Amino acid sequence: MKKYVMMFPVAALLLSGVCLSGEMSAKDKTAKKESAVKQEFKNHFKLYGFIRNFFAFDTRESTAGTADLFYYMPKDEKLNAVGDDLNAVPSFRFLALTSRVGLDVTGYQVGRTKFGAKVEADFYAGLSSSSDKGVFPNQSKVNGVAQFRLRQAYMTVGWDDLKACGKENNASVFLKVGQAWHPMAADQPHVFSLETGAPFNAFSRTPQVLMDAAIGKNFVISAAALWQMQYQSQGPVGASADYIKYACTPEGYVGLTVKSNNGFLARAGVDILSIKPRRLAAINSETGKPVEDVKEEKDKMIQYKVSDRITTVSPYIYLQYKHKLFEVKAKTIFSQGGEHMNLMSGYGISRNDFEDGHYEYTPFQTSSTWASLSYGKKWQVMLMGGYVQNLGTKGELVNVDGKASAGDFYFSANASKSFNSLWRVIPSVVYNIGKFSLGLEYNCTAARYGDGKSYNAYGLSLDGLHWVYNHRIQMMVKFSF
Repeated sequence: MKKYVMMFPVAALLLSGVCLSGEMSAKDKTAKKESAVKQEFKNHFKLYGFIRNFFAFDTRESTAGTADLFYYMPKDEKLNAVGDDLNAVPSFRFLALTSRVGLDVTGYQVGRTKFGAKVEADFYAGLSSSSDKGVFPNQSKVNGVAQFRLRQAYMTVGWDDLKACGKENNASVFLKVGQAWHPMAADQPHVFSLETGAPFNAFSRTPQVLMDAAIGKNFVISAAALWQMQYQSQGPVGASADYIKYACTPEGYVGLTVKSNNGFLARAGVDILSIKPRRLAAINSETGKPVEDVKEEKDKMIQYKVSDRITTVSPYIYLQYKHKLFEVKAKTIFSQGGEHMNLMSGYGISRNDFEDGHYEYTPFQTSSTWASLSYGKKWQVMLMGGYVQNLGTKGELVNVDGKASAGDFYFSANASKSFNSLWRVIPSVVYNIGKFSLGLEYNCTAARYGDGKSYNAYGLSLDGLHWVYNHRIQMMVKFSF
């Protein structure tokens, strides 16, 4: 009996040891699984973003977006009966809605094929502007609550160590598919303001399929097919993606980048866009001419499909040099159209007397140039200057005795049709300490307008030319993570 009594605690001890061993094994497995998940995130996922506040003061009413933080140009004079300029009023605002969050995915590979992705968002959505015709006539106000919105969302597929030009392992090809920066907008000047150089620089994030083919260390050939979403062409119904939708032709881009080993970089490219401003025309069945007044001619009106189309070509050149803490950049764009990239341009009707009701068009041509420099790291000093010149349309618009009607051409919604030229100077300084940045910027922008009462055959208002100035003082507080 004693023998069995003595064996009981030993058996109990052994049994508890087995259970404990089993429990530890389960914990080990869970810990191992958690460790693998953490390692996966560490190796392939990088969360980034920032909290950013802008504080901005303007000396006059201006054309601006994103709750007036995305700055374009001062509005033209608006004189009352006694000669006071109703747009010469100061304003102030500060907002955090440009704070951003993003996720980079890298490091995935199957065979020789590499995969990656990016998704990025900020909070400027759900807000709308309206005009208050009471206490603040013709001034816009922002309504609603800031919500999450998509900025970028794309995947990448790439191959390294490819054979090219008779040599081995000296080339690579990468594809980008999704929404990303337009290739002509990717190189931006040294400023911390939200518009990053627009409208002197192209500004657009758009759906695209982009290929970058690198040959050696010094040459990159780029080609892209792009679509329109947030940034759209102008036309008869205002800004719309329908013009490219019914054209069934993606926007095209081709570019070449040359890099040197001593800090120089040069890039040249061309953007090609073909759109259909109209797909239907209204013809008077009795006269055979286009309908001029829908209400009066409604009973005689017949709609026909038309083959309207305009194709524009916009080349650019970009230069960059970097040495230690000093960097200088410059870009010039000769745009035809280009309003879908936030450039000050558009197009108009050059002929509208065809029997089948279709129109022919001619683009506005605009020269947009900027240059900037930056020096320093902890204390970063920056300077940017830019100039835009409206050169008028390539060919003559529909006109009578050399005078065109403003209703016969479409122009960027961010500029008046009487816009002639624009210049800007922005000195700024940023203090960086770790992940915290504090910036101060002075923006002097001057816009030249005609009186808008008459336009020549090329869509230019040249009578009563005058300059209008705005002085913006802006502060930025930013914490990055």
